[in-house]
Amino acid sequence: MRVSEVAGKVGLTFSGHDFEISAVNTLVLAGPAELAPLLNRKHLPELAQSRAGAVLCEEKFAQEGRTCLLSKNVKLDWARVVALFARPQGCLTGVSPQAYVHPEAVLAQGVTVYPFAFVGARATVGQGTTLFPGVYVGEDCVVGQDCTLYPNSVLMAATVLGDRVIIHAGTVLGSDGYGYAQSPAGHVKVPQVGVVVVGNDVEIGANATVDRAALDATRIGDGTKIDNLAQIAHNVQIGKHCLIIAQAGIAGSAKLGNGVVLAGQVGVRDNISLGDGVQVSAQSGVGEDLPPGSLAGGSPSMDITTYLKVAKILPRLPELMRRVRRLEKATGTDDKENQE
Repeated sequence: MRVSEVAGKVGLTFSGHDFEISAVNTLVLAGPAELAPLLNRKHLPELAQSRAGAVLCEEKFAQEGRTCLLSKNVKLDWARVVALFARPQGCLTGVSPQAYVHPEAVLAQGVTVYPFAFVGARATVGQGTTLFPGVYVGEDCVVGQDCTLYPNSVLMAATVLGDRVIIHAGTVLGSDGYGYAQSPAGHVKVPQVGVVVVGNDVEIGANATVDRAALDATRIGDGTKIDNLAQIAHNVQIGKHCLIIAQAGIAGSAKLGNGVVLAGQVGVRDNISLGDGVQVSAQSGVGEDLPPGSLAGGSPSMDITTYLKVAKILPRLPELMRRVRRLEKATGTDDKENQE
């Protein structure tokens, strides 16, 4: 589409001449018929060498002789631009005769069900939703409108999805929570009879797991985005617009407020609460409640300022230990402390 058309669709102005854009690409790889973003000023050297015919950038970085889409929030506008050029996944419409849809299931108009998908008894699927091959929608599930369930994703019985939910390949919602009672004969399984309830506009990455509650519901709030390989345990409550990054694990009955960010491989202990806007750095272990707005890091987690100081000191520990030993020898305290 032409530059003027792209600008109109995303509500931007442009400088330079109007021409047809064939695709989007990076500054390094883009050609004369392609549009590229300047996402950060550190990429200015790449911009100077780029062959891109058009660039999405802040007005202060616009160059003479190059067409520029002018933006005040390049990252956000770039997402909107890429959406115009993104190729949709899939090639079918309607319900494949090779899919199994239970006679008691209800599919709205415009639902697409690919071969080898399964829709169980009393399940309902909303208008415009797509179920790719190998998707399993168990009995009594509720799937909202315009959802996308990618290949081999699983909704166990009575799982509820809101509208515009995206579930990526291999993800399982509604598997049993991890509950066992101890007995002299071994571990006795505690039946998990709750459900999973997912709000609107939620996206869950590939090979993630969300366990059903023991009794009530594991809940994920509107707009929350969960990355690949995350584990959400039974009875967890996640607020709206949270970001849960890859390999994070949230133990049973933990509660996350709105806008919480857990970086990669963060672990959250069971039965604790993280207030609105809490942010936790990668590979941290959170073992106690965090008040709203907290910035935390480390394992066990601590205030981010303290954590950064500790992280800076860690590489110096061997030398500091050698200095301590020299001081102990000089003062004659080393043997005494070793005996203690």
